[in-house]
Amino acid sequence: MDALGQLHRPCSASARIVSLVPSLTELVCDLGLADQLVGRTGFCIHPRPRLQAIPKVGGTKDVNLARLRALEATHVIVNVDENRRECVEEIARFVPHVIVTHPCTPEDNLAVYRLLGGIFGRREEAARLGQELQAALAEARAVGDRLAPEKVLYLIWREPWMTVAASTYISATLAAVGWHTLPSCAEPRYPAFDWSAPWLREVTRVFLSSEPYRFRESHVTEVAALSGRPTTLIDGEMASWYGSRAVAGVRYLTRLRSQEHPVAG
Repeated sequence: MDALGQLHRPCSASARIVSLVPSLTELVCDLGLADQLVGRTGFCIHPRPRLQAIPKVGGTKDVNLARLRALEATHVIVNVDENRRECVEEIARFVPHVIVTHPCTPEDNLAVYRLLGGIFGRREEAARLGQELQAALAEARAVGDRLAPEKVLYLIWREPWMTVAASTYISATLAAVGWHTLPSCAEPRYPAFDWSAPWLREVTRVFLSSEPYRFRESHVTEVAALSGRPTTLIDGEMASWYGSRAVAGVRYLTRLRSQEHPVAG
């Protein structure tokens, strides 16, 4: 079942797949389904060589429904956070199978692997990905357990300054290595803040994400001065993309955590 509790039966090899979720477009390809992928968004960029010939149907929030309809998709993959509900409801009027996803923690990827692997006949590939993710998470948590936990600020936007709440996938992924995001609220999921917020006093480290705002080296000095804390750039795809990239993402964070605080032994 998908994130809405909808049961999806296994389908034939003739399925025509459109993915409206960049990270899951990559997963579709990594499961060996690139030949059945008939549409994607303009933000679906990995794996770049395989996607160049796949038609675009707009963005994640502004899907071109006429273009999507023309592709005669049998299955469309969407996400609760990435895609607008009213758009998904409209798509369901003319696409037989709309697969809704909503991973909130890195462990939730296991269910997503099983879901897509089961629908599209890629159970072995999904199981292999699941094993790789579980191994990566075990290593991440081992490093996190051996180091003192840190409260961090993860910036995703500038003017206004915005960060992530504790209820986000990003926050849960960082927590796997012992980095706990502030503020500790659950809503709004992507809060704006100003530098006088009292909770900032608890922050020990600041990360500048490469997406959705593309922070660069020129911003590091600015934010370090505003926060008075160690400030570094971080690969946003590795912290925020679920699907198959979660494996590489967790490993990336584990390496970064180990470099910031070398683990003895």
